[in-house]
Amino acid sequence: MEEAGKVRAPEELRAEAPGGRSSAAEDALEVSWVQGFSSKNFGFINNHTVCYPCGNYILFLDIETKKTSVLQCQTGQVGAFTANGNRQVLAFSDRKLNPIIYVCTFPELNKLTELKGNVQLDYTLLALSFTGSYLASYSSIPEFVLSVWNWQENILLCSVSQPGVTATSLSFNPMNWQQLCFVNESSITVWHIERNNDEHHLKQNPVKLPNGQDSTSPGEDLFFPVSHSEDQYYGPVLPVSAIAGLVGDEAETFTPRNDTEPSVHPTAHCWTAASEIYMGCKEGFILAIDAKTHSVSVLQQKPPPGGKPEDLQKTALFAMAFCNEGLYAAGRGTVYTYKPAHSREAVKLLDACSSCFLAADFLTPGNKYCVSVTASAEVQVWLLEDGTCLSKLNLNIEATAMACCPSSNSVALGTRRGQIYFLDITNAEAPRVVYRIFPSKFPVLSLHYDQSGQFLIARATEGHIFILDARPSKLFQVLGYVVFADEILGISIVSDLKDDTVEVVVLLNVAEVQRARLEIFFLSSALITDNDKYVNEYGMFNASAIRKDKYDLDYPLSSAVRLKDNLVYGYCTRAPFICKYHLSEENKLEDPSVYLSEKRTPSNQFGSGFLCLSPNSRWLASAAKDGVLFIYHTFTMDILAQKHCHSYQGGGIRSMVFSLDGKFILVNGEKDGALVCLKWKKIDNIEAEEADHHWHSLLALLNKSTSDENNVLKSMAEWQLDQESTLESLPEEKFKEAAFKSSSVEVTEDGNITIWYSASTDDMSWIGQIIKKVTREETERFASQKEELQMGIKKLRKTIQKMMHENDQVPDTEKLEQQEFNLDTEEQERTQAEAEQKVATVREEIEMKNLANYYLQNVIKHECWDAMYVKGRAVKCFHMACEVKNYPLQERSEEELETLEKVLRLQKIETADLKKKNVEIESETVLPEDRGEKAEVMADENASYCLTGSLSSLYGGDTSILYHQWDLHTREQKVNQIVLLKDIIYKVKTAFNKEFDTVVQQKEQEIARVKERNLRIREILAQLDLQVEVWEPSLADDEKPERALTVQDSEIKAEKYLTEQEREKAELLAKLEMERRNAALNNDRLRALNDMMGGMLEVRKEDILKMDISPPPFISKPENSWNEEEKKIFSEYEQKVKELNEEKEKYRGALENELKKLEASIQETTQHFDETVCKLSEKKVKLEMVIYQEELKIVYLVYALLLDEELGTREAGLHHFLVKKENEKIKTARTIQTAKNKIEAYRDTRETATAEEKNLECSFTKHFADVPANLRDELFQLYKHRPKAPVTGMLLGTANPYVDCSGSAEDHKEALTLLMKAMDELDSSEHMPKGLNPSVWEHFCLARRKKVKSEELVKWKDRTLTEMQTFLQRRMDENKKIESQIEAIFQELTWLEEEKMKLQLNLTVQFLLKQGQVELQSADIPDYTDAILINKSVIEELNCAIMAQGEKKIASMVECKDFSKGIFQLEWQHKKMRMQIEDLKQKAQDIVTLPISKDRQLFLTELNYDSNIEHRISVMEQTLGIMDKLHKKNVKHQQKRIKELEKCISLKEQENYELSLELKEMLVSVSERRHIFEAADTQHVSQRIAEQRYQEILKQKHLRGLVKEQEEQFEILQGEVARLRSRTFPIL
Repeated sequence: MEEAGKVRAPEELRAEAPGGRSSAAEDALEVSWVQGFSSKNFGFINNHTVCYPCGNYILFLDIETKKTSVLQCQTGQVGAFTANGNRQVLAFSDRKLNPIIYVCTFPELNKLTELKGNVQLDYTLLALSFTGSYLASYSSIPEFVLSVWNWQENILLCSVSQPGVTATSLSFNPMNWQQLCFVNESSITVWHIERNNDEHHLKQNPVKLPNGQDSTSPGEDLFFPVSHSEDQYYGPVLPVSAIAGLVGDEAETFTPRNDTEPSVHPTAHCWTAASEIYMGCKEGFILAIDAKTHSVSVLQQKPPPGGKPEDLQKTALFAMAFCNEGLYAAGRGTVYTYKPAHSREAVKLLDACSSCFLAADFLTPGNKYCVSVTASAEVQVWLLEDGTCLSKLNLNIEATAMACCPSSNSVALGTRRGQIYFLDITNAEAPRVVYRIFPSKFPVLSLHYDQSGQFLIARATEGHIFILDARPSKLFQVLGYVVFADEILGISIVSDLKDDTVEVVVLLNVAEVQRARLEIFFLSSALITDNDKYVNEYGMFNASAIRKDKYDLDYPLSSAVRLKDNLVYGYCTRAPFICKYHLSEENKLEDPSVYLSEKRTPSNQFGSGFLCLSPNSRWLASAAKDGVLFIYHTFTMDILAQKHCHSYQGGGIRSMVFSLDGKFILVNGEKDGALVCLKWKKIDNIEAEEADHHWHSLLALLNKSTSDENNVLKSMAEWQLDQESTLESLPEEKFKEAAFKSSSVEVTEDGNITIWYSASTDDMSWIGQIIKKVTREETERFASQKEELQMGIKKLRKTIQKMMHENDQVPDTEKLEQQEFNLDTEEQERTQAEAEQKVATVREEIEMKNLANYYLQNVIKHECWDAMYVKGRAVKCFHMACEVKNYPLQERSEEELETLEKVLRLQKIETADLKKKNVEIESETVLPEDRGEKAEVMADENASYCLTGSLSSLYGGDTSILYHQWDLHTREQKVNQIVLLKDIIYKVKTAFNKEFDTVVQQKEQEIARVKERNLRIREILAQLDLQVEVWEPSLADDEKPERALTVQDSEIKAEKYLTEQEREKAELLAKLEMERRNAALNNDRLRALNDMMGGMLEVRKEDILKMDISPPPFISKPENSWNEEEKKIFSEYEQKVKELNEEKEKYRGALENELKKLEASIQETTQHFDETVCKLSEKKVKLEMVIYQEELKIVYLVYALLLDEELGTREAGLHHFLVKKENEKIKTARTIQTAKNKIEAYRDTRETATAEEKNLECSFTKHFADVPANLRDELFQLYKHRPKAPVTGMLLGTANPYVDCSGSAEDHKEALTLLMKAMDELDSSEHMPKGLNPSVWEHFCLARRKKVKSEELVKWKDRTLTEMQTFLQRRMDENKKIESQIEAIFQELTWLEEEKMKLQLNLTVQFLLKQGQVELQSADIPDYTDAILINKSVIEELNCAIMAQGEKKIASMVECKDFSKGIFQLEWQHKKMRMQIEDLKQKAQDIVTLPISKDRQLFLTELNYDSNIEHRISVMEQTLGIMDKLHKKNVKHQQKRIKELEKCISLKEQENYELSLELKEMLVSVSERRHIFEAADTQHVSQRIAEQRYQEILKQKHLRGLVKEQEEQFEILQGEVARLRSRTFPIL
């Protein structure tokens, strides 16, 4: 380990200085120490040293002594980094084009090798194996290549590309270098390095991480699902890649966004001695991953409460390393060590900041301490000697600038919110915040102290520069501020300690010209002692107080510094050179007024840069984005020193500062997080003495003030940060917004004041407080004057208004113009101009808004109105809330019409071809005539709407052009069917629109009729003098949608604006109308006609109601004073009045009847129209059903096409995957064959080595045959003796958990070397048997060593052969796996073909069934999975064939039955004849035994026996006739009786009906009596009624019994009559 502060840069790592820089200048500066911490990897380089990269350096931290050493990368920033503590080797890459990996040793820091690959830009990760000489690297854009190297032999073993994968960490398994853990932000991969002798292969094994819910269930393979599921309705369920239409490699890894579960995010990992990976996650999980099975288990979700110290639990770890003694971890810039065996506390090793350094500065006196600050306001105090961090203070705000005060140990810290915090660093180990100043809301950009420490200059945004008193004794008072109109690029301060003045040089960026401008103002101590004289009331410095000077320079500059004697150095932005200016009139160009540069020095730098001047003004430092620091001599501009301390990749140098004595330089990077302290290594003695002299002289001036100010600083109380609302940092946008909302006044450079508004007084800035105070004072001071002015203005206004009123009263010739009364014409014109300008602005905004609305209107109108062939409108009922809308239709394009025509033409061709084929088939299979007729009848019956699937043919659609639903097998047919269905929908809508238009015309006609009738109704109402509102129908906006496109004047509520011409025209028209009316009023003839006859020359019938008979003039006299003539006149008058009233009543009645008829007519016609609209609405509902039916067909067809496309996509994807697997199989087969050949060849070499090893053992006796037998046996025992297994001395006594790791075949040489070292002990003379010749012993030792080497060679070859056989077995397993995958692909392809065929045959058919037609006997729905749907004609043909065969069978059965019937008949005849024989025999026997009676004797004896019998028969017939007459007579009598009984029955029924009526009345009376009884409680009455009822019931029962007895007797009599009839007429 090198001493602290020693920077090593091996000669091998040195690179040529860019731009030909001299080596002397490079050696002038050296790195004293480096601090910082990057977010890259860190590791142990040995048991007590941790190393990590930072910027251009690699830092080595001794955990015991806490000392740091540095290794510098001479080519720029350190890229990837790794270290191996087992072999004390580190590797890192640089960041340049075609980067190189350097492998170095520790602590010598010698370069072992350089690895040069094909990487173009950068390496992101490096990893060294724990054993062996292996290194893994991973590159970034554009290669993304993972490579494995043998760094000792500088050989690239293998590599693999992973496009687009960004890795976060990479590590070898310490127990097995052939396992590599590769981690990115969301996944983990374990790579296996398989070796086949001299070949190496990387095999990927991804690890399935659990999701954020602690779920470790295995993921489903979306490309190859476990089973093929199929929905009975929607068809097969295909993988999501086929649904998405993916075919190539993307289909294999595609996962829908909705199905993607966010997995845990790995952060840090480490290997265990059991070859497991412990992984920490952002979500708080700790995972254990088995490197062999790649399974994941969750150990715990949060760290155990007692397992780790609190410091580690609060730190976000990004790297960790385990050992037997404890855990080392790093996070957020802090390194801890934790040893459970020793204590339960974490020991802090390194306390570096996690964010980048913002600025750094030296603490007075400048040779002991320095202070740095980060962007998060983390303040660190460093020991300048060795870079030890003495203390840290975190303010938790967003810092922007920092500076140390020369006159005290205070530090000023600027923030983005515009606040400045002051820290007390008198105690370097305990910094504290003592005060805060809030000058303005503008962010502080930079802070600068003058050398004497009197002033603090704070640069803010918006061109503001605030001057503060830097002394704590004055509480850092704000003295004033200066405002610049242009953007401020930088500030340089020159202090004149003799004159006690400070010169502030401000570099401005002038936007108008491409040149820089310097403005210089001066600050004197008088500004502090008598500040009120030099600032105005708003706190801004007067121009005379600071003496501003302006200088325009010829080049645009990014930085400038000023020396004495008016010398200025500037860093040019356009070209890399430093300009020197002398601000004198000699170097000034007259037109334009520009100062020319005297000298331009090339800077040999690139990127924007800045300049910094040393305290003694003799050294000029130049820093830029390339990260190289140059130091020039200010007089000669010679390069004194240069140092590549930062890099362009890290953003270059952010800031730098010289110490007061000039011995140290602090440089911090922009983004690399490194703070570098440089010191002079080679410097001229004169320069060093001059810097030291300036330092001592400056300290002599500051000593007294420094002591006093530090005492004041110590006595100040600590500022309570936790009570302030300013601690929380906000985004930049919010700061800017707050800056403009909260401040009160803005004072520009020329003194103009703009009023601002303050949000609150509690958080008010210094400017806001001043403006508020000034405003309040001015309000109080001028309150009375303001009131007087207001009163005077009011009086003047009244006077002018009075004068204007008097002016209006005088004649026109004496009137004054309106402008004559304007007191201030210029003010009026200015006000009018401003008003007109505002009006023009508002008008322009309104016009632009109207233009946008007009454009939007045109777009909507074009798309929704103009493009419509049929405009959308509605028709409404007159008296009902019923509305019907038509179908808006766009005119079909030519392409659609051509497609439709093509499809129709194709359909006609296919129909004709199908008919021809049907004719041929029918000619071949001719049915019988009766079968044919039946089939035709059944076919006619099947031509229903059920099979068509819709009712569109009833509403204007031609379904005959459609394909049959059973014929849609091909894709072309389905596409054509969709086109035809769309055409049918279009025709159906068109047919409805025609009917709709008819109804609309009908409504317009009805409205016209109603308006005509309303005219007459209004006339009648006017004649009847009735105030009744007349119902006037009109078309609504929905019925006239074109109204929305035009704006009526009545819709505009605002007053119409008229131009001057329009106003004159309107006045002229009004004047003409007034003259016409006046002329009409002056016409005497018309006025007389109106007065006498109402304007009419004759009386019309309509005016009869207005007529009135004037009474006689004597009507006012008393009636008794009338004479006869007057009475007669009065009677005539009364008669006329009566007749006139009768006429009025008659006419009024006629008008009322006419009014009723008109109203009834209107009501009738409108109701009839409403019925028409209701019918149209019902039809619209049915039409919607029809359209939905056709659209449902389209949906089915589109889904079928989509499914067919998905099946095709899946098939193409499988073919692509099959080709890929076949190529893999071919490649694997070649690898297997190659491996077999290598194994055979290597087996021969191994057998040769084994034979040689056995020959050595067999030749032992031969070589030592001269040795005595006893000694030879002892030597043979020593020949077989071997030393113990050697262990590396580096591993002895360490806490490494991986000491038991097995070596690889690559360790053969190292193991053999250790074994030979161990053999040295056995070869010593101590082990030589007594009496043996030393020469023989030496020969024996050589033979034994040869035997040991041979044994080790055989062992190494055995291990190599085992690895080769394992490699072969893995390839064979992979080959089998590929074969199984290929077989699975073929099976799925077969399944896809079957599904395609099924999709073509198993069609989705839409049926149209009436409600109730499908009925089920039970609630269970039958299973139709095995059912098929076929054409009904097939069933009918099959039924006809079955019926024919049935009839044939029936005929055969009838024939068989007839034959069987003949057999039975013959048997019956045979039996009958046998029975006749028996009867004849019996009759013969009876004749023999028959007794002879009189009848028989008569028969035998009587000759005319037949006539005798006839006579008897005639007598019996006569008797029978008589009985028949008697019977008819009885029948008539019975019929008569029946009629009488029927009459009785009808009478009884009538009586029963009357009794039923009486019964109802009685029931009513009974109920009434019951109620009365219940109310009156007359129990005896109820008993009597009950008794009567009981007697009636008994009587009815007795009557029923009599009726029953009579019925029984009647039945007996009827039976007797029948018996007598049968007895009397037995023949009947």
